[in-house]
Amino acid sequence: MVTRVIVLAGGSGPLRSELDAAWPGWDEAIEAIIGADAGALLARPLGLRLDLVVGDGDSLGDSGLAELGRSGVAIDRWPTDKDASDTELALVAAAGRGATDVLVLGAFGDRLDHQLANVWILAHPVLAGRTVTLLDGRTRVRLLSASEGSVAGVGARFDLIERAGDLVTLLPFDGPATDVTTHGLRWPLVGATLATGYSRGLSNEVVATSGRPRVELGGGRLLVIETTLLGSGS
Repeated sequence: MVTRVIVLAGGSGPLRSELDAAWPGWDEAIEAIIGADAGALLARPLGLRLDLVVGDGDSLGDSGLAELGRSGVAIDRWPTDKDASDTELALVAAAGRGATDVLVLGAFGDRLDHQLANVWILAHPVLAGRTVTLLDGRTRVRLLSASEGSVAGVGARFDLIERAGDLVTLLPFDGPATDVTTHGLRWPLVGATLATGYSRGLSNEVVATSGRPRVELGGGRLLVIETTLLGSGS
């Protein structure tokens, strides 16, 4: 059974119109919505109702937390001095609720260190075996792990959105990604190895085909980054 949860991080919030256009169905069958401190502020503009706020509350403040509490939102407050980001704590909370499919909005913004940390959180041990997606109006980021996705001799795979012209970047994560095969991309890979430190997997492109574009992985882990050009004028 798939249990879908949205986590709202404290970065730049996408517009609902952008999400609807780029990633149709992104908000379907959602069972819980968790705000990571200031990420709670993204809920109202997106038309989402919060169930839980997690974090130290330094961005929302006592008054903001109290207002959320009065509206029926559960509060899980942590000390300011802690060893995990509010987003990490929210993801752990999502896993604790049994989420098998987690969508993270607000993972990107003007702080490169925060953006990278949110990408690296995809490898958190508590998220193993779960589908976790970082999403904004133009970008979808997922971590494909061969050790988690292989079934009956078939390698791990991610389906890509079927939209010609969209860009797809494949980056090896914490070591080489081996036996990488793509379908429906302009520059195909067949059983390829993508080594750390090289840019071979950068900016591939979805082409119109009779089948759904996808990425398959035999060994290691691979960041799969999709970028839509909708609304870019390209």
